[in-house]
Amino acid sequence: MKLVVAVVHNRDKNRVVEDLIRNGFKFTIIGSTGGFLKEGNTTFLVGTDEAEKETLLRLIQQDCQMREQLVNVLPPDATPVGPFVPNPIKVPVGGAIVFVLDVEQFERF
Repeated sequence: MKLVVAVVHNRDKNRVVEDLIRNGFKFTIIGSTGGFLKEGNTTFLVGTDEAEKETLLRLIQQDCQMREQLVNVLPPDATPVGPFVPNPIKVPVGGAIVFVLDVEQFERF
């Protein structure tokens, strides 16, 4: 048995939830926050058999694609110094970070 821990951008959460339900996966979701942009994420905990692991990973991959977002370089409460006004920069967001862990024992009570 495997425990799949997937950290997914909140914009991708609904597609992942629908596909997991449609394909019969049982899961738990935990709200989380990303570090750099401080945006919302959802962490999925999914227990699965080895035989279903690749199907699960493929579903997460197809629902969580990277995209670019414009971000201001200065914090919202900072004012530009002199005539220097930085332009927003593009940063990659979305996608998923997935950890696959071996489960030594599993019980359902």
